[in-house]
Amino acid sequence: MASAAEQLASNLNFSTFAKAEDLKKRLWFTLAALLVYRLGTHIPLPGLNPEAYAQAFRGQAGGILGLFNMFSGGAVERMAIFALGIMPYISASIIVQLMTSVVPALENLKKEGEQGRKIINQYTRYGTVLLGALQAYGIAVGLESGSGLVVDPGWFFRVSTVITLLGGTMFLMWLGEQITSRGIGNGISLIIFAGIAAGLPSALAGTLELGRTGALSTSLILAVILIAIAVIAVIVFVERAQRRLLIQYPKRQVGNRMFQGDTSHLPLKLNTSGVIPAIFASSLLLLPATVAGFANTTSLPSWATTIVAALGHGQPLYMLLYAALIAFFAFFYTAIVFNPKDTADNLKKHGGFIPGIRPGERTAEYIDFVLTRVTVIGAIYLVFVCILPEILVSQTGIPLALGGTSLLIVVSVTLDTVAQIQGHLIAQQYEGLIKKSKLRGGKRGR
Repeated sequence: MASAAEQLASNLNFSTFAKAEDLKKRLWFTLAALLVYRLGTHIPLPGLNPEAYAQAFRGQAGGILGLFNMFSGGAVERMAIFALGIMPYISASIIVQLMTSVVPALENLKKEGEQGRKIINQYTRYGTVLLGALQAYGIAVGLESGSGLVVDPGWFFRVSTVITLLGGTMFLMWLGEQITSRGIGNGISLIIFAGIAAGLPSALAGTLELGRTGALSTSLILAVILIAIAVIAVIVFVERAQRRLLIQYPKRQVGNRMFQGDTSHLPLKLNTSGVIPAIFASSLLLLPATVAGFANTTSLPSWATTIVAALGHGQPLYMLLYAALIAFFAFFYTAIVFNPKDTADNLKKHGGFIPGIRPGERTAEYIDFVLTRVTVIGAIYLVFVCILPEILVSQTGIPLALGGTSLLIVVSVTLDTVAQIQGHLIAQQYEGLIKKSKLRGGKRGR
């Protein structure tokens, strides 16, 4: 079956795509949905002074607001109706995933299959509403505390801000689900991808302008471009890399016939945790700088000012903590999303076993042993991809359009979307082969 699929994949061409009407409809729907999202990032929040807010944001762009602005496609910079973006939904999803490993009721729901997954998704939506409302209210109060940012401060502004920002987040959550079901790719990931990719043209134009004016040398810009291409190649290689464990199934007898036992593989990705460790680490490290930026710097004690300065971009302490947090969250999140004991129990239930390893607890220990060593490689890879841009910025001063986190997201989402498009084309070819075989069978019958 695998060889047949690979042969079909190699035979894919433009004519196959031209015949895939369903795929083209899905692509057009996805593009239209992303266009709606991009339009929403330019609709400003009512009751705000745009000029005063733009000036205030420029002073906080290096903190956590800059990170959120990148994920929201510039909506935070303009304080648009989509300023919260999809981050409350992602935070709620992570919290629910963490709770499924510690709350027995949620763990049982996870094992109930499709019905349990629907209930967990509903809990995630409730969590999104709660987190989104809290964050929106915090933004409203923060805007009111700024000098001249709000035209008419008061409860009306707070309530309208909460309703507007929360409504924008819920709309994006719905839009992402529609893209997943009616479009192509993972809708939530594509929305984040569109937000990051939207900032690339202006960032690239700014870098080229610095090269034109002589602020940056041409050789330095070319070297950074080559390094970026090499990093992208590393990301593609590692994201597709797997450690496959051989799974064997015993022989079985049906009637008087004896069937040979099947073999398959249990794939363990080198980077099981995905981009979550980088997002968590960035958010935690940027939080002190953001809080200090909002506070009056003259009122901060000297020790707090020293810590904030040491946690600035490019500082040795920042990079050391960044690498340590990424490695920690890589192991932590992998332990949350992959349970070796459940995997070993499922294999035992279906009669599968790893050759040379006793089914049950021994299999769980072996899978955990392999997974731990695979995660070490994944953590080193994440640290390398995320720290390298920080080193380049601190040593050369060149403003990189993509940081490590955003580069991981862009490449991973692109790989996933291309794989889904290829899957639809393969399915189209399968359908065509089945129709041809039926026509031939009908002619022979005549």
